[in-house]
Amino acid sequence: MRSSSAATTGHTAEDPFDMSRDDLESIIGLLRSSETKSLGISEVEELLSTRTRELMCKLLQAHIDSRGPGEAAAPVRGADEVERDRPRLHERELATLFGSVRVRRLGYRADGVDSLHPLDAELNLPQESYSFALRRRAAEEAAKVSFDETVASLAKQTGTAVPKRQVEELVVRAAQDFDAFYDQRPPPEAKSADILVISADGKGVVMRREDLREGTKKKATTRRRKLTQRLTRGEKKNAKRMATVAAVYTVEPYVRTPDQVAHALAGQTHPEAPPRPRPENKQVWASLEKPADQVLAQAFAQAQSRDLGHKKAWVALVDGNDEQLQTLQRLAAAHGVDLTIILDIIHVCEYVWKASLCFHAETDPDREAWVEERVLRILQGQSSLVAAGMTRSATMRGLTNRKAVDACARYLINHTPYLRYDRHLAAGMPIATGVIEGACRYLLKDRMDITGARWRLKAAEAVLRLRALRKNGDFDEYWRFHEQREYERNHSSRYAGGTVVPIRGRHLKRTK
Repeated sequence: MRSSSAATTGHTAEDPFDMSRDDLESIIGLLRSSETKSLGISEVEELLSTRTRELMCKLLQAHIDSRGPGEAAAPVRGADEVERDRPRLHERELATLFGSVRVRRLGYRADGVDSLHPLDAELNLPQESYSFALRRRAAEEAAKVSFDETVASLAKQTGTAVPKRQVEELVVRAAQDFDAFYDQRPPPEAKSADILVISADGKGVVMRREDLREGTKKKATTRRRKLTQRLTRGEKKNAKRMATVAAVYTVEPYVRTPDQVAHALAGQTHPEAPPRPRPENKQVWASLEKPADQVLAQAFAQAQSRDLGHKKAWVALVDGNDEQLQTLQRLAAAHGVDLTIILDIIHVCEYVWKASLCFHAETDPDREAWVEERVLRILQGQSSLVAAGMTRSATMRGLTNRKAVDACARYLINHTPYLRYDRHLAAGMPIATGVIEGACRYLLKDRMDITGARWRLKAAEAVLRLRALRKNGDFDEYWRFHEQREYERNHSSRYAGGTVVPIRGRHLKRTK
């Protein structure tokens, strides 16, 4: 192998940090000046923010230069087993949190194959021109605010202009290891509570037409738009793709009586109500790409990893979707789990409230008493009797507008096996889907439901994943995992044996 000379590498004996020292002295001189002393503190902060960012950029550039061009300490052999024996100095630009820097490094080449750059591996440079730190900043911002706001925030905080489309691409790449991260992550080590809960729900997200599911896309092609730039009331039908939201957590038994729950539903505090335990080791996520049965299968796999011996009481909290119920029953049988499926009591209450309008005016005080009486009886395990009673009452009164009554009665009768609230409460099981409803609000509504937004599938899926990582408190751990996976994809996988050739004078140490 040829050795590179100082002339070939562009290396000089000058200290790369000399320019940064001069710049630091310049900043200190500016702070000492009478002109700066006449400014308010906020103006000095803004001045320092700009000047120190420039200094940081020079320091980063000096650090990169100080590491040299990356002369290989051994023959450079690619994964294709071809030895690259001709070094040549290459240069690439890297956009960072502080501005753009230049990376001058040796590329080892051979005829008919791609060059390999050992310094790129040592620095773990990404394939694109944006650093991982900048990608992370973009991911964190896009998880909170719109892509337009993310572009503006990056420009203000870093001085780097990243176009909107590039921001979307960075966010998609930032979230690509979400499934792999959770697949390899061990279950919580601490002893968890005795009830293991799986909960799921579905919410629609307005999508670009090309990213709708096929059935919805066909219906959307026949829809006539009233406005050209946005959808009006009622036009969002056939414009949404359903996202499935899932949650897995454990919770201690919470034994209550039907009367105590009825008080709580009515906004009252029962004098003998016990304190509510908090969910433990909660994990939430959502997906637009995957079908609902696949998301539920992931939830079961996550639950299985937490209770291999099936010693806990398994509970599924749902809203009564028939397809969801069938999937839960199939997965429970496949895993050999004795699963208790419970319908969300709040969802049931909504049916009862709608039915009450067939018997009472909306503001009639007797309407509340009618609802409270029937909800209490449902909590006591009498859902079938409540259904029969309201339909009989509607018939005896000769009601012509009774659709809500019949819908409520059908719902109660069809789902009787999942409405044994008297037994569920006595066993201390949860009967409301507050955890999954909160997850839906955070993961979807607060970010995806921006007025006028129409999402691309890949970008929407990435944002959902990033928000889930933040909600679960896993973002920092995930990012370390993501950077390691990127190192393996971009660098070690390109070398023979998956081992990057060390740079002369240094040895690359990375854990697999």
